[in-house]
Amino acid sequence: MAIFRAFHHRAFSLLVSGQTLSRMGDFLYQIALAWWVLEKTNSGIAMGAVFLFTLTPTILFVLLGGALVDRLPRARLLFLSDLGRGAIMTLITLLALSNQLELWMVYIGSLLFGFADAFFTPALQALVPQIIPQEDLTSANSINSLSMQLGRVAGPALGGILVGFGGTTLAFGINAASFLISAFTLIPLLSIPAPARSEETESTPQHLLADIREGWQTTVASPILWVSIITFAFVNITLAGPFSVGMPFLVRNHLGGDEKLLGLLYAVFPIGYAISGVALGNVQRLRHRGIVSYICSAVAGIGLGVFGLKLPLWALIVAALVNGAALEISGLIWTNILQELVPQEKLGRIASIDTLGSFVLLPLGFAFTGWLVDRLDIAIIFIAVGAVAALVSLLPLLHPSIRGLD
Repeated sequence: MAIFRAFHHRAFSLLVSGQTLSRMGDFLYQIALAWWVLEKTNSGIAMGAVFLFTLTPTILFVLLGGALVDRLPRARLLFLSDLGRGAIMTLITLLALSNQLELWMVYIGSLLFGFADAFFTPALQALVPQIIPQEDLTSANSINSLSMQLGRVAGPALGGILVGFGGTTLAFGINAASFLISAFTLIPLLSIPAPARSEETESTPQHLLADIREGWQTTVASPILWVSIITFAFVNITLAGPFSVGMPFLVRNHLGGDEKLLGLLYAVFPIGYAISGVALGNVQRLRHRGIVSYICSAVAGIGLGVFGLKLPLWALIVAALVNGAALEISGLIWTNILQELVPQEKLGRIASIDTLGSFVLLPLGFAFTGWLVDRLDIAIIFIAVGAVAALVSLLPLLHPSIRGLD
C-alpha cells in the first residue's frame, strides 16, 4: 500500500517504532494515573490540576524549545527527552511500589514531564520532514499518526486491564520502560546533523530571541497559520477538558462503569483516527482542504457532545469513532499545510508556536472543567462543550483564505 512507502527510510522506521512503544506507555499511564487520582481524591479539581501541571511548563518553554530545535540536532533533543521522562517515570514507579507516592509528587512529576515535552513536541514534528523526502511526506505523516492511534488504542486497553488486575504501579513501571526503550531506538539517529540555516549565527540568548521573533513574524504574515492556530486554541479547550478530565467521571457517574469501560472508551476514539489515517495516506491530493478541515472539526465536537445523551453503549462507540475520524482528517490536513507553507529551517519555531497555540488555553480548560465537574451534572457539561466546539470550528470559514485553501 502507498501509505507504507515511508518505511523504506531506515531513520524514519527507527523513529516511529520507538515512538509507537512510548506512546502506548503514555496512554497506558494516562488511564492508570486518572484512576489513581480518582480513587485518591474523588476530586475534579485534583484531576484537572494534574493536566495543569503538565501543560504549564510546556507553554512556558515551548517557544525556546522551538528555537533550539532549529539550531540543534533534533534527534538528540528527542533522545534526551525520552531519557529524562524515563527517569521520572522510574522514580514515580519506585515511590508507588513503596506506598510513598503522594498527590504532590505526581504534580512535580507532571511539571517535569511538561518541561521535557516543550522540547520533544517541536523536535519530533520538525525531524520527520528532515529525514523524509517531499514525495513521501504524506505517507510519513499518516504512519506517524497511525503510530499515535495505535498507542491510544493499545495503551488505554492495557491500562484498564493492568489497573483492574495488577494495580497502578505495574502500569507506571511499563511506561518507564517504554521511554527507555524508545530512547535506545534513537541512538542510530544521533548522527543526524542540525538543519542547515540560511545564515549561521551563534546560539546566544539574543539570537534565540531573534529566532523566536522571526517565527512570530512568519506566523502573523500568513492568515492560514494565525487563523488556524487561534481557532484550534479555542477548539482544544472545549474538547480536551471534558475528554481528559471529565471522562472518568462520566464513566463512573453517568454510565455506571469502571476502569475497564474507561479504558475501552479511550481506546475506541483512536480507531476512528486510524481509519481516516489509512484512507488519507493513500490519497495523493485532497481538494478544498480549508473547508474539509473545519467541517471535520465541527463534526468532532458533535461526536463528543452526544456522550452527554442517554444513548446505548454501541451508539457512544459510533460517536467516538466519528470524533476520532473527523479529528484525524483535520489534523493531517494541518500537518501537511505546515510542511508546505513553512521553510525547513523555520519549521521548529512554527511548530512550537502551533504547540503553544494548542496548549495555551488548556490549563484554563482543565481547571474550569474540574470546577464544573464538582458542581454540574457531567452529562450537561459534555453536551454544552460539544455544541461550543462545533460552533467555534465553523467560524474560520468566514475568512476567504481558509475557504480558498485547496
